[in-house]
Amino acid sequence: MTSPEPPVLVIGECVADIVRTDGAPDRVHPGGSPANVAYGLARLGRPAMLLTELGPDANGRLIRAHLESAGVVVRAAEAARTPSAVVRLDGLGRAEYTFDIGWTLPPTDPTDPYPTDPTEPAVAPAAIHLGSIGAVAEPGAAAVLARVERWRGRAPVSYDPNVRPALMGERAEAVRRVERCVALSDVVKASDEDLAWLYPDERPEAVAERWLALGPAVVAVTLGAEGAFALTAEGGYVRAAAVPVPVADTVGAGDSFTAAFLDARAAGTGLPGCLTRAVTAAALTVSRPGANPPSAAELAAALARYDDYDDHDDAGAR
Repeated sequence: MTSPEPPVLVIGECVADIVRTDGAPDRVHPGGSPANVAYGLARLGRPAMLLTELGPDANGRLIRAHLESAGVVVRAAEAARTPSAVVRLDGLGRAEYTFDIGWTLPPTDPTDPYPTDPTEPAVAPAAIHLGSIGAVAEPGAAAVLARVERWRGRAPVSYDPNVRPALMGERAEAVRRVERCVALSDVVKASDEDLAWLYPDERPEAVAERWLALGPAVVAVTLGAEGAFALTAEGGYVRAAAVPVPVADTVGAGDSFTAAFLDARAAGTGLPGCLTRAVTAAALTVSRPGANPPSAAELAAALARYDDYDDHDDAGAR
């Protein structure tokens, strides 16, 4: 009998996104960057497990049902309440967030499928993904990093800082925490907005090169309507244009990019193909409301439909 494929273990927060626009009733969408990545991976057919916290409330039940509907295995410690964020959309569909979030993931928990004690399972997860608030907000961040350090070397690690300035504290300390996560990772994805807050007045390419020196093999940076680029530790440079679509909103677009990039990389796809799949998945997400990533079939159809926009450029060594 064949053993089941180990999942990608995603560690981090769930958030109930309360989307608010003028003249319309509030809409509640399941969200949270790590939760969105786990959901996106499962939608693409990649086994995914989310280690998180949820409250015993309606938002917690909504989020769990949403994740499980895609096949995500949810392992949640109980929080006093499920985190939430009011999401205000501007006229271009861009999102601004006001958060009500705590993150207190315990060092060990009965629901933890990969505990940090010596009795943990012998089989490593297929990969580990961390990011956003859960990777830097204490006291839970210490528990996240302990798990990553425990499995590092036996499973590839990916990281998306998904910077939320209102929750990051003083910038210098935030940079220190983010760079610690970068140094633990094999693949790092960030947005140009993340980098602009962390390192004002520095070019995204310069930051990506500095991050590569900390240890990752690949750093990918999304550029909104300008597409995305990726640098490798070997000096490779790949760029992909954005796929032009009508924008409903930008909620979850970066997380869809991350899920598609990681899924393609796990399948052995080369870096240009990973980037093309990722920007296409992000385009599908912005074309419809909320953090709604594509299924594998939707992504395949979009890649065929938008093939004319696949103009990645592998420029080789820098």
